[in-house]
Amino acid sequence: MIALDPNVMKQMAVKGKRLDNRKFDEYRKITIEAGIIPMAEGSARVRLGDTEVVAGVKMAVGTPFSDTPNEGVLIVAAEFVPLASFEFESGPPGEEAVEVSRVVDRAIRESKVIEFEKLCITPGEKVWMINVDVNVMNHDGNLIDAVGIAAAAAILNARIPQLNEDGKVEFGVKTDEKLPIKGIPVSTTIVKIGSSLMADPSFLEESAFDARLTIGTFEKNGSVAFCSMQKGGSHGLTLEELDKALDMAVEKGKEIRALLK
Repeated sequence: MIALDPNVMKQMAVKGKRLDNRKFDEYRKITIEAGIIPMAEGSARVRLGDTEVVAGVKMAVGTPFSDTPNEGVLIVAAEFVPLASFEFESGPPGEEAVEVSRVVDRAIRESKVIEFEKLCITPGEKVWMINVDVNVMNHDGNLIDAVGIAAAAAILNARIPQLNEDGKVEFGVKTDEKLPIKGIPVSTTIVKIGSSLMADPSFLEESAFDARLTIGTFEKNGSVAFCSMQKGGSHGLTLEELDKALDMAVEKGKEIRALLK
């Protein structure tokens, strides 16, 4: 990946321009392929521009958390494959991977679109555990949104596996039963470069942003609701900029959900 002086992008932003000639509120092309991993309960490949991620869902029977004894469990984990970027290294998840995992997990969890109580098998003893593993295959910016789209697509694609007579999972044998979901949560990331707000930052734009805001949205009763927010960067946002970012997240969230549907 070539290096570029951040000031160049800030000067371009003042003139209303981006490196790839997109509008400030325009996402790169998004493609979604579901069901690409036969042995997974659900899976999807997502390309957001040149950023590419693959998500897989594996389900198992486990013990519920003590504070939610009648609810299933969701765990989202992102892994950055070293070949995907010169920034990624082998070994335990780095700070960025942990942040991506947590932000995506929170958007899905706090939207409450998954009816976790319906994933309870035996109250206080056995529940379905939903593990969503996402591998970043190529990094060209905006990993949070790409991982969030892939996780949502894989969850929507998932089918609950068959249990045998002993109550254990028959891995590779799926039922026709989908996960109990009543909406689609998505994350929308907006960066501030100079005084301009831009959706879906590329890798080079991420190197120049002053502030970043990721907003989780979902549909509720025919309208859009907010479920999460994550701030990044060393600069702040004015109330006017925050309002503009929220409006942008609502509109972009609708576009992404239309693709997922």
